[in-house]
Amino acid sequence: MRSKDMTGLEFLTSVMQGESRPQNMADTIPMRLVAAEEGFVRFMVRAEEQHTNIMGGVHGGFSATVMDTVTGCAVCTLMETGVSYTTIDLNVKMIRPIPIGKELIAEGKIVNRSRRLGIADGKIIDENGKLYATGSTTCMILS
Repeated sequence: MRSKDMTGLEFLTSVMQGESRPQNMADTIPMRLVAAEEGFVRFMVRAEEQHTNIMGGVHGGFSATVMDTVTGCAVCTLMETGVSYTTIDLNVKMIRPIPIGKELIAEGKIVNRSRRLGIADGKIIDENGKLYATGSTTCMILS
């Protein structure tokens, strides 16, 4: 949980610099924040064997969790001190199977921020720009 004394962007910057601990979900799904600026975040993500479904492929929940993280963090970059948000809608489209053991890039970008809602888009790509998943979220701003 981020400090009530920091803006969202200040908190995410402190996570990148190792001054704050990322949330526990980063232990479940390996995600490393590598860029954060106003309205944009980039994470490096990697699916491992524990993320597979009964068919042996990476579970759809991996992409959904990553998408919720990157889109929510994009919204977080615009949060003022003492203001938070919660996801109220998440849409994810899986384009192709997520490979096991390959580091991928996950990005989130703000589409719109109003007084009560934040809307963001996200994507999971490889180093060549090949698209694995895309999504969008609507977050409610909690003052």
